[in-house]
Amino acid sequence: MGEDGALMVSGERQAVSGEAIVRRLGRVEYEPTWRAMQDFTAQRTPDTSDELWLLEHPPVYTLGQAGKPEHLIAATDIPVVPIDRGGQITYHGPGQVVAYVLVDLRRRGYGIRELVTRMEQAVIDALAAVGVSTERQTGAPGVYVAGAKIAALGLRVKHGCTYHGLALNVDMDLRPFAAINPCGYAGMRVTQCRDLGVDSNVTAWAQRLEQALRRTIYS
Repeated sequence: MGEDGALMVSGERQAVSGEAIVRRLGRVEYEPTWRAMQDFTAQRTPDTSDELWLLEHPPVYTLGQAGKPEHLIAATDIPVVPIDRGGQITYHGPGQVVAYVLVDLRRRGYGIRELVTRMEQAVIDALAAVGVSTERQTGAPGVYVAGAKIAALGLRVKHGCTYHGLALNVDMDLRPFAAINPCGYAGMRVTQCRDLGVDSNVTAWAQRLEQALRRTIYS
């Protein structure tokens, strides 16, 4: 972080993969990361490389543009941040792999719905590789295991370029989900890799997700 709390990403370049620069940012506060995504998107040009940011956040609820505050159903001291992605309320916390996709859709030649499908497929592929069977649900973006949500997804598109992304539950405290209607759905169950009895190493899952997203977004 800079002295003003801004996220410093200039020194985080780790790898160039296909058409995306991958940045592994560790555990970073939510709001400076969101502002950095906005700034990156506002400043990019037709020649700016896409970027994929992999990270974790401290505990925070985020409320999408059309989000309804009543989906926070219990008192909590976890901060709630109204933001500019689509969707309702969700929770981020340690042990959850977050992947932000900063993609110029004009270069990719497909639209936002196709990107959502490809991002979901990345999670499906990564989990299938460790023997976990998953599914999609019509009208509820994300990835599910036997009806329980394991990965949430929300994006914003500005001038043909995306930011925000997806969050995969790996090895986290799931109790904060009980204080919300996850993604606006009352009673929606959530799950994570640890509870499914598969690898719960967050670093390993960040690597799996990175590789799967590179394949699905840029194929």
